[in-house]
Amino acid sequence: MKRRHFLRLAGLASVTTLATPTILGSIKSAPQENTGIHIFEDLPYAYNALEPYIDAETMELHYSKHHKGYYNKFLNAIKEYNLENTPISDIFANIDQYNDAVKNNGGGYYNHSLFWKNLSPDGGKPDGKLLKDIEDTFGSLDAFKEEFFKAAKTQFGSGWAWLVLNKKGKLEIGNTANQDNPLMPHCDIQGTPLIAFDVWEHAYYLKYQNKRGDYINAFWNIINWKEINQRYRNAKKS
Repeated sequence: MKRRHFLRLAGLASVTTLATPTILGSIKSAPQENTGIHIFEDLPYAYNALEPYIDAETMELHYSKHHKGYYNKFLNAIKEYNLENTPISDIFANIDQYNDAVKNNGGGYYNHSLFWKNLSPDGGKPDGKLLKDIEDTFGSLDAFKEEFFKAAKTQFGSGWAWLVLNKKGKLEIGNTANQDNPLMPHCDIQGTPLIAFDVWEHAYYLKYQNKRGDYINAFWNIINWKEINQRYRNAKKS
């Protein structure tokens, strides 16, 4: 598939000229923005920081076009309900009270915020307590990776794969369609997100085309275990 044709399919037909990956890699994200308590955070690394596993061009488009688009549409959608200062977890807990624009764009904004922090050029390793929990739950770290791969690979169409600490305090792997997430009551998987992994085509198609499995396997080279360790500790305390 030609690159411009893919951009048209991804809803980015207005983007006709792109900077080279080298230039993109040197660009820092725009200053942090917020309306009420909902913040569009800086990307925590340069666009090229995750190469060769995720290329700079994909990162720039994904963050500055897709994620920023969800954020802007979410802010516009919540005005109708005066939710500018309502925590997003509370919005999701009552998502059936709001229209699809709040759900879809709120999910897109929140899920991507988690996803960027799940990635790092130097993400460390799972700490002792988390590793033991993974081994007790799934049998081994490799078995966990295999089950997570299956959840990500078999998600039909667009969506996300998740590792959560569920409401029973147990680790659980699952997936959701579109921009749904485990904080929304209608989803099959429920709990505190530890890993959010984007399997929408815009997350990988420029580099991996239809090879979603290669993209999933690349994730283990740039996973941010430091962040996941902290999420796990926080979830265990709550």
